[in-house]
Amino acid sequence: MRVFVTGASGHVGAAVVPELLAAGHEVVGLARSDASAATLEARGARVRRGDLDDFDGLREAARDADAVVHLAFKHEAMVTGDYAGALADDLKVIEVFGDALAGTGKVFVGTSGTGASSEPGRARTEDEWDTDGPRAAATNAVVAFAERGIRSSVVRLPPVVHSTLDRHGFVPMLIAAARSTGVSGYLGEGANRWPAVHTLDAGALYRLALEKAPAGSRLHATGDEGVPFREIAASIGRHLGVPTQAVPAERAQEHFGFLGTLVPLDLPASSARTQDLLDWRPAHPGLLADLDLGHYFDEALPAGS
Repeated sequence: MRVFVTGASGHVGAAVVPELLAAGHEVVGLARSDASAATLEARGARVRRGDLDDFDGLREAARDADAVVHLAFKHEAMVTGDYAGALADDLKVIEVFGDALAGTGKVFVGTSGTGASSEPGRARTEDEWDTDGPRAAATNAVVAFAERGIRSSVVRLPPVVHSTLDRHGFVPMLIAAARSTGVSGYLGEGANRWPAVHTLDAGALYRLALEKAPAGSRLHATGDEGVPFREIAASIGRHLGVPTQAVPAERAQEHFGFLGTLVPLDLPASSARTQDLLDWRPAHPGLLADLDLGHYFDEALPAGS
């Protein structure tokens, strides 16, 4: 297939693009800068210059392709406080792709988050619709593309996508917080759980979704169903040589910054249905094992760099 990929030069794109190329697909990646274009060319992809605000260009790219994989999101806006704006812009981009692909039978693979289960304490499953939450509208729009003659699926990524490719994700943010404060923190008892996936396993899932996910599929990219947050904090503290301890709730924003509202959430998510549906088998180290490999703590690569 000829696949148009947004976010192709980013963290997850660094796994998706080589995975697609190795499987014999042709990849055209969206690049908004010379640096991004050079990265894509080095990976063997073709380059289309533009950005997420170039709706005419996105429509043309989608019409010229057999499939679209949408990874891009305005993360800068999210981190600086305009999460609502980033969400609204993402939904606009998804709708642009939907209009371009409607009635063609082509493939669209979108991206969302695993979120929280409708039943507190239970791992969220793929069968659960997004009834609320920040990315609900976008997720449900992608699933609904199946009714418009598009073989659509949405990959729900966990909060932590980890590997040597991760330079700006939540793990580097937590490490940066521990370095700057001298404490690797958690909130409450730290028993709440975060799901996680290795970047390369996520890349494999996007390829499988492209190749064979049924229209309207919701897929979970979770290798670890839920790692207790205190264990994540303890690993970071051990590697940095700083204490691991509870942070008072009133200091959550001060200590964790943007992540302050997310840190205490219990977010376990199962990928059992996804694994059975697509024969996807996470094969790379889980989060705690990956942290123990030490690459996140390389002083030559400061956390969040």
